[in-house]
Amino acid sequence: MSAADATANPHRPGRQAELLQLPHWCRTAAASLAVCAGWAATTWIALHLQADTTLHTAALFAHLASLVLGFGAVLVVDYYGVLWLTGRKTLREVLDFTAPLHVPVWVGLGGLLFSGAFLHPDLGSPLTCVKLGLVLVLSLNGVQASALHRRLTAVDGGPVGPSLLIRGAVTAAVSQAAWWGAVAIGFLNSQH
Repeated sequence: MSAADATANPHRPGRQAELLQLPHWCRTAAASLAVCAGWAATTWIALHLQADTTLHTAALFAHLASLVLGFGAVLVVDYYGVLWLTGRKTLREVLDFTAPLHVPVWVGLGGLLFSGAFLHPDLGSPLTCVKLGLVLVLSLNGVQASALHRRLTAVDGGPVGPSLLIRGAVTAAVSQAAWWGAVAIGFLNSQH
């Protein structure tokens, strides 16, 4: 088999890995589209499905558990960012420790989205609409945070430029504002 035949064969070893190595902006765009589709799907479910008492109770438990999982992981990531900024941890230590925390953040966020659709959200309420907007913002910010993590990993011990520092600060600020805002609105809505 010639080199040209090996290149043309889509089933040769390593070919799938090459196909999965899309440019970072393509992966970020695809993840952003997936987030928007998931958000739209759960909003559609909330508009068209009335959960019975048992499903509502199960969804409420899943919603609270997802909040603990997702927001808890976000708080740990942001805390480690502060430890790096104050010189108590190296960037490598922070990146290595926080990399696995992306999974619980996304599982928690996905659980919040899905379970929230079964909690009878009042989509006619401006506060609920603001909360849904905050959830979309924090989800898209999470996609951007994953891209930022890759960029910081690429620095590999070198100096972190001011643009990455600013991007990190804005990412953390947006994350905290959106999470706390959504939690506060959820609490206010539960009082009615």
